[in-house]
Amino acid sequence: MLDETDDIHPLFHGAPTTTEFKKLRKRLIRETREAIERYGMIERGAKWLVCLSGGKDSYTLLAALTELKWRGLLPVEILACNLDQGQPGFPATVLPEFLEKMGVDHRIEYQDTYSIVMDKVPAGRTYCALCSRLRRGNLYRIAREEGCSAVVLGHHRDDILETFFLNLFHGGKLATMPPKLLNDEGDLFVYRPLAHVAEADCERFATAMNYPIIPCDLCGSQDGLQRQQIKKLLDEWETRAPGRRQKIFSALMNARPSHLLDPALFDFAGLSRQEQFDVNPEE
Repeated sequence: MLDETDDIHPLFHGAPTTTEFKKLRKRLIRETREAIERYGMIERGAKWLVCLSGGKDSYTLLAALTELKWRGLLPVEILACNLDQGQPGFPATVLPEFLEKMGVDHRIEYQDTYSIVMDKVPAGRTYCALCSRLRRGNLYRIAREEGCSAVVLGHHRDDILETFFLNLFHGGKLATMPPKLLNDEGDLFVYRPLAHVAEADCERFATAMNYPIIPCDLCGSQDGLQRQQIKKLLDEWETRAPGRRQKIFSALMNARPSHLLDPALFDFAGLSRQEQFDVNPEE
């Protein structure tokens, strides 16, 4: 069924026919569907703004969601959106041409946030925080203008793990990117359907499909970022103990508040022991 040309979306035309690729594709679709169902992302008849940066992750996200919708498993409207942030040398025609060719409904928005970031961020500081805030604000605006109920992002399992350790080591808190989030205004959901998908699978999939990858020349150009250091640490752990990433990720889905130290999550003060009384039946 997956190989019949009349039963496949244009996004998958030219897909490799190897057994390995078929397994990869099925795994991506299965894990995406699992996350969507586990975290209650589907509102029947809703419209999603699917954010497409041109990186491997967002291409994988678009392909997985399109396949689920194509097969009647995702009853929502999909609008792909690229926010051109005015980075010098950004190939502005790549994504519009790709989306037109694939028959994907889309909106391309130009907002020069690059100049703001370069002006506001001191030399030697990372661009990510301000860049992401500006990008998020514009995506929320576009979602409202298009009548969308959710902004859908391509963050995967490894992004979630890295954010967890960034918060642990540098923020002093147990927190990460949630698969489903309500924005501060309360009018838009933020979804991450690739929450269960490994970055390596996104890499293999996008490479095999020969999607036109656009690198990030802003944050991706900076060396020594804390996230890069965390990624290196996780790589080392994975090398020494294969499967370590998945074990840590599984732990995030198996939290036990009574075995942590946050009294806001568990009523330690209210714990009481059961008094034991010896009852003498002869008395």
